Amino acid sequence: MARYLGAACRLCRREGAKLFLKGDRCFTDKCGIERRNYPPGQHGQGRPKFSDYSVQLREKQKVRRIYCVLERQFRKTVREAERMSGVAGENLLALLERRLDNVVLRLGFVTSRSEGRQLVRHGHFSVNGRRLDIPSARVGKGDVVGLTARGAKAARIQGSLESIETRSIPSWLELDPAGPTGTVTGDPVREELTLPIQEQLIVEFYS
Repeated sequence: MARYLGAACRLCRREGAKLFLKGDRCFTDKCGIERRNYPPGQHGQGRPKFSDYSVQLREKQKVRRIYCVLERQFRKTVREAERMSGVAGENLLALLERRLDNVVLRLGFVTSRSEGRQLVRHGHFSVNGRRLDIPSARVGKGDVVGLTARGAKAARIQGSLESIETRSIPSWLELDPAGPTGTVTGDPVREELTLPIQEQLIVEFYS
């Protein structure tokens, strides 16, 4: 399984925005973009000129890195969003939000998408009572996301659940702390995505 193995804070600095790739660390003074708010590399503190193409490229790279998706899979998701009815950019974000590794983050089971991706691969989560270890698998309305027997014993998941009160659950998800389980009650809502994303630039880049 291909994945990015470099420094996560370097990606945030390259995009000039917090991508929240390292969970709780991104909210502290140790965040890389708080300490060095300029792109990495020897020319990072220069004054670059941005063309229309470079603006679209940077927006595409930012969203791709937020959701931990490599280029080939991201391109396929964009094409799928364009074939759906409605606004292609909003369809794209909805498809990305419904990924299993993102859903476990939104429910508060993990503190970052990379952590969610790893724990999904290790078989810590189930969908509708069956273990599912594919991070890119999409959940639909009515699906119930829970923990497997192995996941219930994971210290990292238990630690994240202890701070669940400080996290906000999207309206299209419903969390039952007693389980703990989460139920998909609807479709992702664009207004609830607080990150500064201009999804139309991504559609224009691929078109």
